[in-house]
Amino acid sequence: MRIAVVHRDRCHPKKCGTECIIYCPRVRTGDETVTIGEDNKAVISEELCVGCGICIKKCPFEAIDIVNLPEKLTSPIHRYGENGFILYGLPVPVEGKVTGLLGANGIGKSTAVMILSGQLVPNLGVPGETAGWREILNRFTGSELFDYLALVSEQKIRVALKPQYIDHIPRVFQGTVRELLATTDERGSLDHCISTLSLGSILDRNISEISGGELQRVALAACLSRDADFYFLDEITPFLDIYQRMAAARLIRELAEQRPVVIVEHDLAILDLLANTVHVVYGQPSVYGIITRPKGVRVGINQYLEGYLPEENVRFREYEVTFETRTHSKRASAGTTGLTFPRMTRDYGVFSLTVNGGEIRGGEVIGILGANGIGKSTFARLIAGIEKPDSGEMDTAVRVSYKPQYIKAASGETVEEVLRNCTAKFDTSYYEHDVIEPLSLRHILQSPVDSLSGGELQRVAIAVCLSRDADLYILDEPSAHLDVEQRVRLTRMLKKHAENRDSGILVIDHDIYLIDMISDRVFVFEGEPGVHGTAAGPFDMNEGMNRFLKHLGVTFRRDKSMRPRINKPGSFLDREQVSLGEYYYAEVTKG
Repeated sequence: MRIAVVHRDRCHPKKCGTECIIYCPRVRTGDETVTIGEDNKAVISEELCVGCGICIKKCPFEAIDIVNLPEKLTSPIHRYGENGFILYGLPVPVEGKVTGLLGANGIGKSTAVMILSGQLVPNLGVPGETAGWREILNRFTGSELFDYLALVSEQKIRVALKPQYIDHIPRVFQGTVRELLATTDERGSLDHCISTLSLGSILDRNISEISGGELQRVALAACLSRDADFYFLDEITPFLDIYQRMAAARLIRELAEQRPVVIVEHDLAILDLLANTVHVVYGQPSVYGIITRPKGVRVGINQYLEGYLPEENVRFREYEVTFETRTHSKRASAGTTGLTFPRMTRDYGVFSLTVNGGEIRGGEVIGILGANGIGKSTFARLIAGIEKPDSGEMDTAVRVSYKPQYIKAASGETVEEVLRNCTAKFDTSYYEHDVIEPLSLRHILQSPVDSLSGGELQRVAIAVCLSRDADLYILDEPSAHLDVEQRVRLTRMLKKHAENRDSGILVIDHDIYLIDMISDRVFVFEGEPGVHGTAAGPFDMNEGMNRFLKHLGVTFRRDKSMRPRINKPGSFLDREQVSLGEYYYAEVTKG
Protein backbone atom coordinates (compact mmCIF):
# COMPACT_ATOMS: atom_id res chain seq x y z
CA MET A 1 0.00 0.00 0.00
CA ARG A 2 1.29 3.43 -0.93
CA ILE A 3 0.33 6.77 0.66
CA ALA A 4 1.24 10.21 -0.63
CA VAL A 5 1.21 13.18 1.72
CA VAL A 6 1.45 16.84 0.75
CA HIS A 7 2.35 19.10 3.67
CA ARG A 8 0.07 22.00 2.83
CA ASP A 9 1.90 24.51 5.03
CA ARG A 10 5.10 23.89 3.04
CA CYS A 11 3.59 23.65 -0.48
CA HIS A 12 4.10 26.98 -2.33
CA PRO A 13 3.45 26.51 -6.09
CA LYS A 14 3.69 30.28 -6.67
CA LYS A 15 7.25 30.28 -5.31
CA CYS A 16 8.52 27.24 -7.25
CA GLY A 17 8.46 25.88 -10.78
CA THR A 18 5.96 23.10 -9.94
CA GLU A 19 8.81 20.60 -10.16
CA CYS A 20 6.53 17.88 -8.77
CA ILE A 21 4.48 18.07 -12.00
CA ILE A 22 7.28 18.77 -14.49
CA TYR A 23 9.52 15.87 -13.40
CA CYS A 24 6.81 13.23 -12.70
CA PRO A 25 7.28 10.40 -15.25
CA ARG A 26 3.56 9.51 -15.16
CA VAL A 27 2.60 13.11 -15.97
CA ARG A 28 4.97 13.03 -18.92
CA THR A 29 3.08 10.05 -20.30
CA GLY A 30 -0.18 11.97 -20.11
CA ASP A 31 -1.61 10.88 -16.72
CA GLU A 32 -2.80 13.44 -14.20
CA THR A 33 -0.78 11.94 -11.37
CA VAL A 34 0.12 15.32 -9.91
CA THR A 35 -2.10 18.38 -10.29
CA ILE A 36 -2.67 21.74 -8.61
CA GLY A 37 -5.92 21.72 -6.62
CA GLU A 38 -8.51 24.43 -6.07
CA ASP A 39 -6.67 25.62 -2.95
CA ASN A 40 -3.52 26.14 -5.05
CA LYS A 41 -1.72 23.17 -3.46
CA ALA A 42 -0.34 20.04 -5.09
CA VAL A 43 -2.61 16.98 -5.26
CA ILE A 44 -1.11 13.51 -5.85
CA SER A 45 -3.17 10.55 -7.03
CA GLU A 46 -2.14 7.56 -4.95
CA GLU A 47 -3.72 5.18 -7.49
CA LEU A 48 -1.57 6.51 -10.36
CA CYS A 49 1.63 7.19 -8.38
CA VAL A 50 4.38 4.59 -8.96
CA GLY A 51 6.45 5.69 -5.95
CA CYS A 52 9.54 6.70 -7.93
CA GLY A 53 10.35 9.44 -5.40
CA ILE A 54 11.43 12.02 -7.99
CA CYS A 55 8.92 14.63 -6.80
CA ILE A 56 10.18 14.21 -3.22
CA LYS A 57 13.73 15.08 -4.25
CA LYS A 58 12.76 17.86 -6.65
CA CYS A 59 10.38 19.75 -4.36
CA PRO A 60 12.40 22.77 -3.11
CA PHE A 61 10.29 23.07 0.06
CA GLU A 62 10.34 19.35 1.03
CA ALA A 63 6.54 19.38 1.01
CA ILE A 64 6.01 15.82 -0.30
CA ASP A 65 6.34 12.41 1.33
CA ILE A 66 5.50 9.13 -0.39
CA VAL A 67 5.67 6.00 1.76
CA ASN A 68 5.15 2.33 0.96
CA LEU A 69 3.31 0.68 3.87
CA PRO A 70 3.01 -3.03 4.64
CA GLU A 71 0.08 -4.63 2.80
CA LYS A 72 -1.48 -5.80 6.08
CA LEU A 73 -2.18 -2.17 7.04
CA THR A 74 -5.54 -2.18 5.29
CA SER A 75 -7.74 -0.79 8.09
CA PRO A 76 -6.98 2.90 8.65
CA ILE A 77 -8.80 4.69 11.44
CA HIS A 78 -8.76 8.26 10.19
CA ARG A 79 -7.29 10.39 7.43
CA TYR A 80 -7.09 14.18 7.27
CA GLY A 81 -8.21 14.96 3.74
CA GLU A 82 -6.73 13.98 0.40
CA ASN A 83 -2.94 13.54 0.67
CA GLY A 84 -3.22 14.11 4.43
CA PHE A 85 -1.97 12.37 7.57
CA ILE A 86 -3.34 8.85 8.17
CA LEU A 87 -3.69 6.97 11.48
CA TYR A 88 -3.77 3.23 12.10
CA GLY A 89 -4.88 1.74 15.43
CA LEU A 90 -6.20 3.18 18.69
CA PRO A 91 -5.09 2.91 22.32
CA VAL A 92 -7.24 1.04 24.83
CA PRO A 93 -8.23 2.90 28.04
CA VAL A 94 -8.29 0.43 30.95
CA GLU A 95 -10.28 0.87 34.15
CA GLY A 96 -8.02 1.37 37.16
CA LYS A 97 -4.83 1.83 35.12
CA VAL A 98 -2.68 4.52 33.53
CA THR A 99 -2.15 3.91 29.82
CA GLY A 100 0.82 5.68 28.24
CA LEU A 101 1.25 6.80 24.62
CA LEU A 102 4.91 6.92 23.58
CA GLY A 103 5.89 8.37 20.24
CA ALA A 104 7.19 11.37 18.33
CA ASN A 105 5.33 14.66 17.97
CA GLY A 106 2.96 14.78 15.00
CA ILE A 107 2.47 11.02 14.84
CA GLY A 108 -1.22 10.80 15.75
CA LYS A 109 -1.41 10.64 19.55
CA SER A 110 -3.71 13.66 19.84
CA THR A 111 -5.85 12.40 16.95
CA ALA A 112 -6.35 9.10 18.79
CA VAL A 113 -7.42 10.91 21.94
CA MET A 114 -9.86 13.13 20.03
CA ILE A 115 -11.51 9.96 18.72
CA LEU A 116 -11.63 8.32 22.15
CA SER A 117 -13.12 11.48 23.67
CA GLY A 118 -15.82 11.77 21.02
CA GLN A 119 -14.49 15.07 19.64
CA LEU A 120 -13.67 13.46 16.30
CA VAL A 121 -15.71 10.82 14.45
CA PRO A 122 -13.22 8.67 12.49
CA ASN A 123 -13.71 8.40 8.73
CA LEU A 124 -11.99 4.97 8.53
CA GLY A 125 -9.42 6.37 6.10
CA VAL A 126 -11.84 7.79 3.53
CA PRO A 127 -11.10 11.55 3.37
CA GLY A 128 -14.00 13.90 2.84
CA GLU A 129 -16.56 11.40 4.15
CA THR A 130 -17.95 10.66 7.60
CA ALA A 131 -18.29 7.01 8.56
CA GLY A 132 -21.45 6.01 10.39
CA TRP A 133 -21.10 4.67 13.93
CA ARG A 134 -22.59 1.34 12.83
CA GLU A 135 -19.77 0.92 10.31
CA ILE A 136 -17.20 2.00 12.91
CA LEU A 137 -18.51 -0.44 15.51
CA ASN A 138 -18.52 -3.24 12.94
CA ARG A 139 -14.81 -2.56 12.42
CA PHE A 140 -14.17 -3.06 16.15
CA THR A 141 -16.53 -5.97 16.77
CA GLY A 142 -14.89 -8.49 19.10
CA SER A 143 -12.11 -6.08 20.12
CA GLU A 144 -11.34 -4.56 23.51
CA LEU A 145 -12.48 -1.16 22.23
CA PHE A 146 -15.98 -2.17 21.11
CA ASP A 147 -17.80 -1.50 24.40
CA TYR A 148 -15.93 1.75 24.93
CA LEU A 149 -16.65 3.09 21.43
CA ALA A 150 -20.30 2.04 21.77
CA LEU A 151 -20.54 4.40 24.76
CA VAL A 152 -18.78 7.14 22.75
CA SER A 153 -21.28 6.71 19.91
CA GLU A 154 -24.15 7.15 22.40
CA GLN A 155 -22.44 10.26 23.85
CA LYS A 156 -22.27 8.65 27.27
CA ILE A 157 -18.57 9.38 27.83
CA ARG A 158 -17.45 12.41 29.83
CA VAL A 159 -13.85 13.44 29.21
CA ALA A 160 -11.45 15.63 31.19
CA LEU A 161 -8.55 16.94 29.11
CA LYS A 162 -5.28 18.60 30.14
CA PRO A 163 -4.00 20.26 26.93
CA GLN A 164 -0.40 20.22 25.76
CA TYR A 165 -0.01 23.96 25.23
CA ILE A 166 -1.11 25.56 28.48
CA ASP A 167 -0.22 29.08 27.33
CA HIS A 168 -3.61 29.16 25.56
CA ILE A 169 -5.46 29.13 28.91
CA PRO A 170 -5.02 32.86 29.72
CA ARG A 171 -6.43 33.68 26.27
CA VAL A 172 -9.78 32.04 27.05
CA PHE A 173 -10.09 32.79 30.77
CA GLN A 174 -9.64 36.08 32.62
CA GLY A 175 -9.69 35.95 36.39
CA THR A 176 -7.85 34.52 39.39
CA VAL A 177 -6.58 31.00 39.87
CA ARG A 178 -9.20 30.48 42.59
CA GLU A 179 -12.02 31.49 40.22
CA LEU A 180 -10.80 29.13 37.52
CA LEU A 181 -10.40 26.13 39.82
CA ALA A 182 -13.78 26.74 41.49
CA THR A 183 -15.50 25.97 38.17
CA THR A 184 -13.83 22.53 37.98
CA ASP A 185 -14.40 21.09 41.48
CA GLU A 186 -16.81 18.30 40.53
CA ARG A 187 -15.37 15.44 42.61
CA GLY A 188 -14.81 17.34 45.85
CA SER A 189 -11.06 16.72 45.50
CA LEU A 190 -9.92 20.23 44.65
CA ASP A 191 -8.47 20.99 48.09
CA HIS A 192 -6.38 17.81 47.93
CA CYS A 193 -5.10 18.77 44.46
CA ILE A 194 -4.25 22.31 45.60
CA SER A 195 -2.36 21.00 48.62
CA THR A 196 -0.44 18.28 46.75
CA LEU A 197 0.53 20.63 43.89
CA SER A 198 1.42 23.52 46.29
CA LEU A 199 -0.99 26.00 44.71
CA GLY A 200 -2.22 27.67 47.91
CA SER A 201 0.07 30.69 47.63
CA ILE A 202 -1.10 31.68 44.14
CA LEU A 203 -4.90 31.21 44.43
CA ASP A 204 -5.61 34.95 44.43
CA ARG A 205 -3.25 35.80 41.59
CA ASN A 206 -4.55 36.54 38.10
CA ILE A 207 -4.23 33.60 35.71
CA SER A 208 -2.36 35.83 33.23
CA GLU A 209 0.34 36.70 35.79
CA ILE A 210 1.54 33.25 36.89
CA SER A 211 4.61 31.46 35.55
CA GLY A 212 4.66 28.52 33.13
CA GLY A 213 5.27 25.99 35.92
CA GLU A 214 2.44 27.44 38.01
CA LEU A 215 0.10 27.43 35.02
CA GLN A 216 0.99 23.78 34.33
CA ARG A 217 0.03 22.80 37.88
CA VAL A 218 -3.21 24.82 37.70
CA ALA A 219 -4.16 23.06 34.44
CA LEU A 220 -3.42 19.69 36.01
CA ALA A 221 -5.48 20.45 39.13
CA ALA A 222 -8.39 21.67 36.98
CA CYS A 223 -8.36 18.46 34.93
CA LEU A 224 -8.02 16.01 37.84
CA SER A 225 -10.75 17.67 39.93
CA ARG A 226 -13.41 17.18 37.23
CA ASP A 227 -15.82 14.24 37.36
CA ALA A 228 -15.22 12.30 34.14
CA ASP A 229 -15.25 8.77 32.75
CA PHE A 230 -11.94 9.18 30.97
CA TYR A 231 -8.96 11.45 31.70
CA PHE A 232 -6.43 12.47 29.09
CA LEU A 233 -3.22 14.28 30.08
CA ASP A 234 -1.05 15.69 27.31
CA GLU A 235 2.47 16.37 28.69
CA ILE A 236 2.31 17.09 32.41
CA THR A 237 6.02 17.78 32.92
CA PRO A 238 7.03 20.91 30.91
CA PHE A 239 8.19 23.69 33.29
CA LEU A 240 7.75 21.46 36.37
CA ASP A 241 10.75 20.57 38.50
CA ILE A 242 11.33 16.97 39.54
CA TYR A 243 9.69 17.54 42.92
CA GLN A 244 6.53 18.82 41.28
CA ARG A 245 6.60 15.99 38.72
CA MET A 246 6.66 13.42 41.51
CA ALA A 247 3.76 15.18 43.27
CA ALA A 248 1.75 15.21 40.03
CA ALA A 249 2.52 11.53 39.50
CA ARG A 250 1.13 10.66 42.94
CA LEU A 251 -2.13 12.50 42.19
CA ILE A 252 -2.54 10.76 38.85
CA ARG A 253 -1.89 7.31 40.35
CA GLU A 254 -4.54 7.98 43.00
CA LEU A 255 -7.08 8.93 40.33
CA ALA A 256 -6.19 5.95 38.13
CA GLU A 257 -7.33 3.57 40.86
CA GLN A 258 -10.89 4.78 40.13
CA ARG A 259 -10.96 5.97 36.50
CA PRO A 260 -9.04 5.17 33.28
CA VAL A 261 -6.25 7.63 32.51
CA VAL A 262 -4.34 8.04 29.24
CA ILE A 263 -1.15 10.09 29.30
CA VAL A 264 1.21 11.37 26.62
CA GLU A 265 4.59 12.07 28.17
CA HIS A 266 8.13 12.48 26.86
CA ASP A 267 9.87 12.31 30.25
CA LEU A 268 10.57 8.59 30.27
CA ALA A 269 11.41 8.48 33.98
CA ILE A 270 7.96 9.85 34.89
CA LEU A 271 6.18 7.72 32.26
CA ASP A 272 7.94 4.63 33.63
CA LEU A 273 6.84 5.52 37.15
CA LEU A 274 3.26 6.38 36.18
CA ALA A 275 2.09 3.99 33.49
CA ASN A 276 0.91 0.39 33.83
CA THR A 277 1.00 -0.20 30.06
CA VAL A 278 2.19 1.76 27.04
CA HIS A 279 1.22 1.90 23.38
CA VAL A 280 4.23 2.64 21.17
CA VAL A 281 3.29 4.95 18.30
CA TYR A 282 5.62 4.76 15.30
CA GLY A 283 5.62 5.83 11.68
CA GLN A 284 6.61 9.13 10.06
CA PRO A 285 5.57 12.40 11.73
CA SER A 286 2.92 14.33 9.76
CA VAL A 287 2.67 11.43 7.29
CA TYR A 288 1.33 8.35 9.08
CA GLY A 289 1.18 6.83 12.54
CA ILE A 290 0.66 3.28 13.76
CA ILE A 291 -0.41 2.56 17.34
CA THR A 292 0.69 -0.84 18.65
CA ARG A 293 -1.19 -3.07 21.03
CA PRO A 294 -0.52 -2.38 24.73
CA LYS A 295 2.83 -3.49 26.13
CA GLY A 296 4.18 -3.69 29.67
CA VAL A 297 5.70 -0.34 30.54
CA ARG A 298 9.26 -1.68 30.96
CA VAL A 299 9.11 -3.72 27.76
CA GLY A 300 7.43 -0.94 25.77
CA ILE A 301 9.92 1.78 26.74
CA ASN A 302 12.91 -0.51 26.15
CA GLN A 303 11.59 -1.51 22.70
CA TYR A 304 11.01 2.14 21.85
CA LEU A 305 14.58 3.04 22.84
CA GLU A 306 15.91 0.08 20.87
CA GLY A 307 13.92 1.18 17.81
CA TYR A 308 12.69 -2.35 17.13
CA LEU A 309 9.31 -4.00 17.89
CA PRO A 310 9.75 -7.80 17.95
CA GLU A 311 6.03 -8.66 17.98
CA GLU A 312 5.41 -6.52 14.89
CA ASN A 313 8.84 -7.33 13.37
CA VAL A 314 9.31 -3.62 12.62
CA ARG A 315 12.43 -1.51 12.91
CA PHE A 316 11.32 2.12 13.00
CA ARG A 317 14.65 3.76 13.89
CA GLU A 318 18.10 3.12 12.44
CA TYR A 319 19.91 3.54 15.76
CA GLU A 320 19.42 2.33 19.33
CA VAL A 321 19.31 4.77 22.25
CA THR A 322 21.89 3.60 24.79
CA PHE A 323 22.81 4.76 28.29
CA GLU A 324 26.45 4.89 29.27
CA THR A 325 27.83 4.04 32.69
CA ARG A 326 29.72 7.32 33.04
CA THR A 327 32.49 6.50 30.56
CA HIS A 328 32.25 10.05 29.24
CA SER A 329 33.26 11.44 32.64
CA LYS A 330 36.83 10.42 31.80
CA ARG A 331 36.65 12.65 28.74
CA ALA A 332 35.48 15.58 30.85
CA SER A 333 38.27 15.25 33.42
CA ALA A 334 40.84 15.51 30.64
CA GLY A 335 39.50 18.85 29.39
CA THR A 336 41.29 22.15 29.95
CA THR A 337 39.77 24.82 32.16
CA GLY A 338 37.69 26.99 29.84
CA LEU A 339 36.06 29.31 32.36
CA THR A 340 36.36 30.09 36.04
CA PHE A 341 33.74 32.03 37.95
CA PRO A 342 34.13 33.62 41.39
CA ARG A 343 31.96 33.31 44.47
CA MET A 344 28.89 35.50 43.81
CA THR A 345 25.78 36.59 45.68
CA ARG A 346 22.54 38.16 44.48
CA ASP A 347 19.87 39.47 46.85
CA TYR A 348 16.40 40.46 45.64
CA GLY A 349 15.00 41.06 49.13
CA VAL A 350 12.47 38.23 49.05
CA PHE A 351 15.01 35.82 47.52
CA SER A 352 18.78 35.50 47.67
CA LEU A 353 21.26 33.33 45.80
CA THR A 354 24.77 32.25 46.79
CA VAL A 355 27.10 30.85 44.14
CA ASN A 356 30.23 29.06 45.23
CA GLY A 357 33.11 29.68 42.85
CA GLY A 358 34.08 26.99 40.36
CA GLU A 359 35.36 26.10 36.93
CA ILE A 360 33.87 24.88 33.66
CA ARG A 361 36.17 22.86 31.43
CA GLY A 362 36.37 23.17 27.69
CA GLY A 363 34.54 20.39 25.85
CA GLU A 364 32.30 19.33 28.75
CA VAL A 365 28.56 19.48 29.34
CA ILE A 366 27.40 20.26 32.87
CA GLY A 367 23.86 19.55 34.00
CA ILE A 368 22.12 21.83 36.50
CA LEU A 369 19.60 20.28 38.90
CA GLY A 370 17.29 21.76 41.50
CA ALA A 371 13.75 22.82 42.33
CA ASN A 372 11.92 25.65 40.59
CA GLY A 373 12.40 29.03 42.27
CA ILE A 374 15.76 28.11 43.79
CA GLY A 375 17.96 30.28 41.55
CA LYS A 376 19.01 28.16 38.54
CA SER A 377 17.86 30.71 35.93
CA THR A 378 19.28 33.54 38.05
CA PHE A 379 22.63 31.71 38.09
CA ALA A 380 22.47 31.39 34.30
CA ARG A 381 21.79 35.12 33.88
CA LEU A 382 24.66 36.00 36.24
CA ILE A 383 27.09 33.80 34.29
CA ALA A 384 25.78 35.24 30.99
CA GLY A 385 26.25 38.80 32.25
CA ILE A 386 22.55 39.66 31.84
CA GLU A 387 22.34 40.41 35.56
CA LYS A 388 25.02 41.86 37.83
CA PRO A 389 25.86 40.13 41.14
CA ASP A 390 25.91 42.04 44.42
CA SER A 391 29.34 40.58 45.14
CA GLY A 392 31.81 38.89 42.84
CA GLU A 393 32.31 39.76 39.20
CA MET A 394 32.36 37.67 36.01
CA ASP A 395 35.15 38.02 33.48
CA THR A 396 33.61 40.23 30.78
CA ALA A 397 35.98 38.83 28.15
CA VAL A 398 34.22 35.47 28.24
CA ARG A 399 31.75 35.12 25.37
CA VAL A 400 28.46 33.54 26.50
CA SER A 401 25.48 32.46 24.40
CA TYR A 402 22.26 32.06 26.40
CA LYS A 403 18.90 30.42 25.61
CA PRO A 404 16.30 31.53 28.17
CA GLN A 405 13.63 29.32 29.73
CA TYR A 406 10.66 31.17 28.29
CA ILE A 407 10.84 31.87 24.58
CA LYS A 408 9.01 34.66 22.79
CA ALA A 409 8.50 34.54 19.04
CA ALA A 410 9.52 37.63 17.09
CA SER A 411 7.06 38.58 14.37
CA GLY A 412 7.75 39.27 10.73
CA GLU A 413 10.80 37.03 10.20
CA THR A 414 11.13 33.51 8.84
CA VAL A 415 13.24 30.88 10.58
CA GLU A 416 15.90 31.18 7.88
CA GLU A 417 16.12 34.95 8.33
CA VAL A 418 16.51 34.57 12.10
CA LEU A 419 19.31 32.02 11.73
CA ARG A 420 21.13 33.99 9.01
CA ASN A 421 21.21 36.96 11.36
CA CYS A 422 22.99 34.81 13.97
CA THR A 423 25.73 33.22 11.87
CA ALA A 424 27.67 33.64 8.65
CA LYS A 425 27.98 29.84 8.38
CA PHE A 426 24.34 29.23 7.41
CA ASP A 427 25.16 28.06 3.88
CA THR A 428 28.02 25.75 4.91
CA SER A 429 27.84 21.96 5.02
CA TYR A 430 28.96 22.13 8.66
CA TYR A 431 25.88 24.13 9.64
CA GLU A 432 23.61 21.84 7.63
CA HIS A 433 24.90 18.64 9.29
CA ASP A 434 25.56 19.94 12.81
CA VAL A 435 22.58 22.27 13.38
CA ILE A 436 19.84 22.08 10.72
CA GLU A 437 19.64 18.27 10.45
CA PRO A 438 19.84 17.31 14.17
CA LEU A 439 17.13 19.85 15.03
CA SER A 440 14.95 18.95 11.98
CA LEU A 441 14.68 22.57 10.87
CA ARG A 442 14.89 22.16 7.09
CA HIS A 443 11.14 21.96 6.46
CA ILE A 444 10.28 25.03 8.59
CA LEU A 445 12.98 27.41 7.30
CA GLN A 446 10.41 29.38 5.28
CA SER A 447 7.85 29.47 8.11
CA PRO A 448 7.31 32.71 10.06
CA VAL A 449 8.69 32.35 13.57
CA ASP A 450 5.44 33.58 15.13
CA SER A 451 3.51 30.72 13.46
CA LEU A 452 5.58 27.89 15.00
CA SER A 453 4.39 25.35 17.55
CA GLY A 454 6.00 25.14 20.99
CA GLY A 455 8.34 22.32 19.97
CA GLU A 456 9.36 24.03 16.73
CA LEU A 457 10.03 27.31 18.51
CA GLN A 458 12.13 25.49 21.10
CA ARG A 459 14.30 23.91 18.39
CA VAL A 460 14.78 27.28 16.68
CA ALA A 461 15.82 28.86 19.99
CA ILE A 462 18.39 26.08 20.53
CA ALA A 463 19.73 26.64 17.02
CA VAL A 464 20.02 30.39 17.63
CA CYS A 465 21.97 29.78 20.85
CA LEU A 466 24.39 27.32 19.25
CA SER A 467 24.85 29.43 16.10
CA ARG A 468 26.74 32.14 17.96
CA ASP A 469 30.49 31.98 18.51
CA ALA A 470 30.97 31.63 22.27
CA ASP A 471 33.21 30.19 24.96
CA LEU A 472 30.21 29.04 27.00
CA TYR A 473 26.69 28.03 25.97
CA ILE A 474 23.82 28.06 28.48
CA LEU A 475 20.50 26.39 27.67
CA ASP A 476 17.61 26.77 30.12
CA GLU A 477 15.11 23.88 29.82
CA PRO A 478 15.86 22.92 26.20
CA SER A 479 13.75 19.73 26.45
CA ALA A 480 10.39 21.53 26.95
CA HIS A 481 7.89 20.41 24.25
CA LEU A 482 10.47 18.13 22.58
CA ASP A 483 9.58 14.48 22.07
CA VAL A 484 11.84 11.58 23.05
CA GLU A 485 13.47 11.31 19.60
CA GLN A 486 14.27 15.03 19.58
CA ARG A 487 15.70 14.88 23.10
CA VAL A 488 18.01 12.02 22.12
CA ARG A 489 19.23 13.92 19.06
CA LEU A 490 19.70 17.00 21.26
CA THR A 491 22.00 15.13 23.66
CA ARG A 492 24.17 13.88 20.80
CA MET A 493 24.24 17.32 19.23
CA LEU A 494 25.26 19.15 22.40
CA LYS A 495 28.05 16.70 23.28
CA LYS A 496 29.40 16.92 19.73
CA HIS A 497 29.13 20.73 19.81
CA ALA A 498 31.08 20.94 23.09
CA GLU A 499 33.85 18.66 21.81
CA ASN A 500 34.21 20.27 18.39
CA ARG A 501 34.36 23.83 19.71
CA ASP A 502 36.16 22.98 22.97
CA SER A 503 33.51 25.11 24.68
CA GLY A 504 31.63 24.48 27.90
CA ILE A 505 27.87 23.92 27.89
CA LEU A 506 25.51 24.37 30.85
CA VAL A 507 22.12 22.65 30.60
CA ILE A 508 19.32 23.44 33.06
CA ASP A 509 16.66 20.74 32.82
CA HIS A 510 14.31 18.61 34.90
CA ASP A 511 14.38 15.53 32.63
CA ILE A 512 16.56 13.14 34.65
CA TYR A 513 17.16 10.90 31.62
CA LEU A 514 18.42 13.83 29.55
CA ILE A 515 20.70 15.06 32.33
CA ASP A 516 22.00 11.50 32.83
CA MET A 517 22.78 11.02 29.12
CA ILE A 518 24.29 14.42 28.46
CA SER A 519 26.23 15.46 31.55
CA ASP A 520 29.87 15.03 32.46
CA ARG A 521 29.34 16.77 35.81
CA VAL A 522 26.42 18.44 37.60
CA PHE A 523 25.61 21.49 39.69
CA VAL A 524 23.13 20.86 42.51
CA PHE A 525 21.03 23.78 43.76
CA GLU A 526 19.93 23.48 47.37
CA GLY A 527 18.02 25.66 49.81
CA GLU A 528 14.41 26.81 50.15
CA PRO A 529 12.58 27.67 46.89
CA GLY A 530 11.52 31.30 46.75
CA VAL A 531 13.62 32.20 49.80
CA HIS A 532 17.27 31.23 49.37
CA GLY A 533 19.31 29.07 47.01
CA THR A 534 22.91 27.84 46.98
CA ALA A 535 24.72 26.62 43.86
CA ALA A 536 26.92 23.70 44.92
CA GLY A 537 29.41 22.01 42.62
CA PRO A 538 30.10 21.10 39.99
CA PHE A 539 30.34 17.50 41.22
CA ASP A 540 31.16 14.32 39.36
CA MET A 541 28.00 12.48 38.30
CA ASN A 542 27.89 9.92 41.10
CA GLU A 543 28.41 12.42 43.93
CA GLY A 544 26.16 15.10 42.46
CA MET A 545 23.25 12.83 41.51
CA ASN A 546 23.43 10.97 44.81
CA ARG A 547 23.27 14.28 46.64
CA PHE A 548 20.32 15.51 44.57
CA LEU A 549 18.30 12.28 44.73
CA LYS A 550 18.78 12.05 48.49
CA HIS A 551 17.10 15.43 48.88
CA LEU A 552 14.37 14.28 46.50
CA GLY A 553 13.85 11.01 48.39
CA VAL A 554 14.03 8.94 45.20
CA THR A 555 16.33 6.04 44.28
CA PHE A 556 17.44 5.05 40.78
CA ARG A 557 18.49 1.68 39.42
CA ARG A 558 19.58 0.38 36.02
CA ASP A 559 17.87 -2.54 34.31
CA LYS A 560 19.52 -4.94 31.84
CA SER A 561 19.33 -2.36 29.05
CA MET A 562 21.29 0.02 31.33
CA ARG A 563 18.28 2.34 31.29
CA PRO A 564 17.86 4.32 34.52
CA ARG A 565 14.58 3.57 36.31
CA ILE A 566 12.98 5.13 39.37
CA ASN A 567 12.34 2.56 42.09
CA LYS A 568 8.75 2.44 43.28
CA PRO A 569 8.68 4.30 46.64
CA GLY A 570 8.82 1.82 49.53
CA SER A 571 9.76 -1.14 47.29
CA PHE A 572 12.44 -3.62 48.36
CA LEU A 573 15.07 -2.08 46.05
CA ASP A 574 14.14 1.43 47.19
CA ARG A 575 14.51 0.52 50.88
CA GLU A 576 17.74 -1.38 50.23
CA GLN A 577 19.39 1.52 48.39
CA VAL A 578 18.26 4.04 51.01
CA SER A 579 19.81 1.90 53.75
CA LEU A 580 23.08 1.84 51.80
CA GLY A 581 22.95 5.56 51.04
CA GLU A 582 23.19 4.75 47.31
CA TYR A 583 20.41 6.76 45.67
CA TYR A 584 22.03 6.84 42.23
CA TYR A 585 22.25 3.40 40.63
CA ALA A 586 22.69 0.19 42.53
CA GLU A 587 23.81 -2.95 40.70
CA VAL A 588 22.08 -3.77 37.41
CA THR A 589 18.74 -5.49 38.11
CA LYS A 590 16.60 -7.88 36.14
CA GLY A 591 13.52 -5.63 35.91
